Amino acid sequence: MADAVVFDMDGVLVESEHLWEELWAAYAAARGRQWGPEQTRDVQGMSAPEWAAYLTRFCGAGDSAAGTEEVVVDGMVQALADGRIGLLPGAREMISATAELAPIALASSAPRRVIDAVLVHHGVDHHFKATVSSAEVERGKPSPDVYLAAARALGVDPERCLAVEDSSNGLRAAAAAGMTVVAIPNPQYPPAEDALAAAAYRSADHHAVRDFLLSRLDTRGE
Repeated sequence: MADAVVFDMDGVLVESEHLWEELWAAYAAARGRQWGPEQTRDVQGMSAPEWAAYLTRFCGAGDSAAGTEEVVVDGMVQALADGRIGLLPGAREMISATAELAPIALASSAPRRVIDAVLVHHGVDHHFKATVSSAEVERGKPSPDVYLAAARALGVDPERCLAVEDSSNGLRAAAAAGMTVVAIPNPQYPPAEDALAAAAYRSADHHAVRDFLLSRLDTRGE
């Protein structure tokens, strides 16, 4: 049994992975470079400073990584305001139901500004006892740092946490943190089989994932 749940955000709670790719590609195109699936795979799971540095090097236009990050993050915040970042079907119920039984946290590769904006916009921020951006730890996913930080913020041993992830590097990060991994495979960006192998449970249905999480939490405190 587990004492807490730690969720990823992009691809687990909201439909947004494609927007990051769209913005990276647009930034590169404006500088005469063609961004493709290989580059997206390289940066998925990276913290904002990490992908900004990668994108800046890829473009070779002499921009600063900080400036690159600001342009892309501005684009994500605007996409949210335009109604383009919606909660995935069943995500709201999954969040609220698990939060009723145990403390929940967020461990996301998104920068702080995007995390806070998304959670407030969708009215789910009050459910989370802690939120951590990988920009706030030493290394982004697949390193376990952001998951370990989330567990510390909750005051729960990582081995007593369930982690819900969708991407290869996210799954690897949660497993490296020693958490019980639950996979919601992203159909647009399918995780690698070696990453999925670490999952104790996998389903593309958020309601099924919710029921699995509740089954691991429903005797908490007994």
